[in-house]
Amino acid sequence: MFYKLFFSAMFFLNVSAFGNVFANITSFQASFEQTITNASKSVIKYQGELYIKDDSKILWQYKTPIIKNVYILDDVAIIDEPELEQAIYTKLDKEINLIKIIKEAEKNSDNSYTATINNINYEIMLVNNQISNISYKDELENSVSIDFKNITQNHNIEAEIFKFIPPTSYDIIRK
Repeated sequence: MFYKLFFSAMFFLNVSAFGNVFANITSFQASFEQTITNASKSVIKYQGELYIKDDSKILWQYKTPIIKNVYILDDVAIIDEPELEQAIYTKLDKEINLIKIIKEAEKNSDNSYTATINNINYEIMLVNNQISNISYKDELENSVSIDFKNITQNHNIEAEIFKFIPPTSYDIIRK
């Protein structure tokens, strides 16, 4: 469940960052706080850093409440879980069609856009022409909200940050 939520948010952020008012962005970096609220009103919050380079490299570095790194490299996701000493490699089965999603994103107002991807409706809020929040309801009816701060765009992000080499002590899981 966590991974489905997570991948949906990552796909959408990746596409949103490069569509509409963001057509010329080559990189995106920000601090984030992700809040997930289930139907019973239980809430969990994650915080960390997000790095996007081009349209095929993404790294989510979760810092609280757990340490976890999620790499999206083209059609492969790698979930690095240092506390469990494991890495999960997953081939993503849904290709991201950037052109289609960009065309589907609709401007609601000066600071609001909506898009539908894989039957999920996303709301994007902008501040100073930068993504400040993405919110949606996932397939399990959880409300997900991701707030971004300390945003930097179009600066050099070293390619090395997107390379993951698991320590020899790690268990490797392939799905």
